[in-house]
Amino acid sequence: MIKIKKYAAIDIGSNAMRLLISNVVEQEGKEPQFNKSSLVRVPIRLGQDAFTVGEISEENIDRMVDAMKAFYLLMKVHKVERYMAFATSAMREAYNAKEVVGLIKKKADIKIEIIDGKKEAAIIASTDLHHLLRTDQTYLFVDVGGGSTEFTLFSDGKMINSRSFKAGTVRLLNNMVHDVVWDEIEKWIRTNTKDYEEVTLIGSGGNINKLFKMSGKQQEKPLSYIYINSQYAFLNSLTYEQRIAELGLNSDRADVIIHATRIYLNAMKWSGARQIYVPKIGLSDGIVKAMYYGKI
Repeated sequence: MIKIKKYAAIDIGSNAMRLLISNVVEQEGKEPQFNKSSLVRVPIRLGQDAFTVGEISEENIDRMVDAMKAFYLLMKVHKVERYMAFATSAMREAYNAKEVVGLIKKKADIKIEIIDGKKEAAIIASTDLHHLLRTDQTYLFVDVGGGSTEFTLFSDGKMINSRSFKAGTVRLLNNMVHDVVWDEIEKWIRTNTKDYEEVTLIGSGGNINKLFKMSGKQQEKPLSYIYINSQYAFLNSLTYEQRIAELGLNSDRADVIIHATRIYLNAMKWSGARQIYVPKIGLSDGIVKAMYYGKI
């Protein structure tokens, strides 16, 4: 007997908003399967507002409302039985966030919860990481967003430590990450990884997924430090326009991808990692799984 449940997750990030619709396939005696039915990404850069002026602009509020109305209708068409919508860094910092959440509930009938960095990291980590984590190894999980980056250390299959830093791609784009933040990140990584002989990185976020896709590698294969370093130099050698025209990057990806690459590169350097695995996971996948397993 096969049962299919439809779940949806809305991730309101600092660089873009996503709606993921998933089919959860239940079969007796087997682990449930989570199959992506639809993924819609809308490039509304809320971080540009929140990190520079401290509030979401009228224009972006209107765009958010329109996007949420569209998400609501898509969920209705797909006959989604349960959804959750989480907002991260940009909405955490915008002083009119509560007002925006209220307006979206009223106009689009979507309830949004603003979550902190720790909860964000925990939701992402509750995805398929356990399939990846070999119990005899140490991993540094790095999730780069537009407003913040979450670092989580796993060893022997257990979470050792986790920390969120205000160093995201949109902040870096606006020169808003001071040296003191980089120093803090370096110190945290070095301190937490120093007792482990070998550390491997696991990367998540739209930018590392794009870098992985560009490598042409098979899903289970890792990217090397040398590859990430050469890609960083290559991306830096191109203009913004060239990155769009020659690499086929979205306009809202072409400017932030360099900053994201720098974060992964530094994390590898400071932890001594030579490889980075890029599983297809993110906050929206985590929301669906956490909903299904009753964790949220």
